[in-house]
Amino acid sequence: MDATIEQRGSGRRSGRVARWMYRSGGPNRVAAVLNRAGATVASTGLWRSRMVTLEVRGRRTGRRISFPLVPVEHENAQYLVAMLGPGTGWVANVRSDGGRAVLCAGSHEQVRLEEIEPALRAPVLRRYLQVAPGARAHFPVDRHAGMDAFEAIAAQYPVFRVCRD
Repeated sequence: MDATIEQRGSGRRSGRVARWMYRSGGPNRVAAVLNRAGATVASTGLWRSRMVTLEVRGRRTGRRISFPLVPVEHENAQYLVAMLGPGTGWVANVRSDGGRAVLCAGSHEQVRLEEIEPALRAPVLRRYLQVAPGARAHFPVDRHAGMDAFEAIAAQYPVFRVCRD
C-alpha cells in the first residue's frame, strides 16, 4: 500500500470516533450536539483563525442553519472545505442559495462562497489537513502526502473560496 494513503480501519481511536459520528454521511446525534456547541463557540470569535460558524439558509425550510468550520488560508485567500464530501448538507444549501452565506467569528459578515474547480483544490486540501486535525479521519490521504495524492482525491471534496464583496 502506498505510504501516502492511510488505512481507514487502522487509525487512532479519535479517527474511529470521528468516522462513527459521521458514518451515515451526516452527523449522528452526538456529532450534532457537538456541532451546535462548536458553532456557538466559533461564533464568539475567540479562536477566529481556527474556527468560524457558517450560517446558510436551508434549501427546504428556508431557516438559518449554523455549522462550525475550520477556515483555510492559502495564497492570501480564505477557503472552506466540506470534509464529508459533496453530499454535505451545507454544500447543497450554499449551492442552492447562489453561494450566499454568513460567517460568524465575533461579528456577522455577509459573504459569497465561490466553489473552486477540482484542478485547483489540492493545495487547499493539503493545507486544510494541516490545520484541521478533526477532519483527518475523513480523508483517505495523509496530511504529509505529496501533492499528487491530494490531486487524486480533489474532486471528492468541495472547496469554496470566501469572497467578501
